[in-house]
Amino acid sequence: MNFNSYWYLGLGIISLLLVVYVCIKNRSIRSLLLFFAMIGIGYLIEIVIYIFLGSYQYYPKFIAHDPYYDSNTGAIASNALALPAAATFIAVFRLRWIWLIFITGFFVGIEWIFLNLGIYTHNWWRLEYTALSLPVYFAAAIMLYPLILKPIKGVIHFLLLQLIIGPVTGTLHILPIMFFSNRYYRPGWFESQAHDTTAFSAVYYMCASTLLIVMVKLHWKYGWLKYVLILAGVTVMTIILKAAGILYSFVWWDPFYYVLLPIVVLIIAEAVNKRLSIGPVSRKH
Repeated sequence: MNFNSYWYLGLGIISLLLVVYVCIKNRSIRSLLLFFAMIGIGYLIEIVIYIFLGSYQYYPKFIAHDPYYDSNTGAIASNALALPAAATFIAVFRLRWIWLIFITGFFVGIEWIFLNLGIYTHNWWRLEYTALSLPVYFAAAIMLYPLILKPIKGVIHFLLLQLIIGPVTGTLHILPIMFFSNRYYRPGWFESQAHDTTAFSAVYYMCASTLLIVMVKLHWKYGWLKYVLILAGVTVMTIILKAAGILYSFVWWDPFYYVLLPIVVLIIAEAVNKRLSIGPVSRKH
């Protein structure tokens, strides 16, 4: 394993252990829901500043065949593990603002170390931006957690469900592409094929997640119709994207995977939807 990989792997493992610790100590699925919601916020931010504006580049050396996909794995270690784990820890244990500032400084320090080790570089991003933005991100977790603890409905319910389900859809969509090269997208937004694919995948997952959540929120007399509609919709979309010269598929299992993926996500979304609607289950002592 490459020297760079150990740093990112260590960051990811520590972050996962922190999430496990929080869930065990808190003994509530709500902590995990907050964790995924914070991943959702992180992904939305990264779509703008990392994918479309090219703020920085990671060099974890997990993927040898393409540097942009390799950079994506570093982004996942940071924005799907480390930062959401810290935000969940802060919110669940109701840490004071002094701890929020300390943890912000800790992450700025990690970023500085990564820069000096040459395993991460800035394009237009600066350490100061990290120092200013992380307290806002952590504050968002502090504000979201009380909402997740209550039964919620309406627009807030829809948005929270989107934040939680979005990263599940997005991660499961892009990971096979990065590691197995089963498909790529070519909308023509960026010169790099991997960059183009990542950007289109981000837009695709946001649209797909929104449609899935709309299906969850609608009350169907015959629930199985949702799955039929999904199968038909994904099949038609695949045909359209291929005909338009945007989607290129290379392995036999690719179409089956991307047809089954939204069905699996819909099942997860239904479960999360019920959990958010009923509020926490009280424990008897």
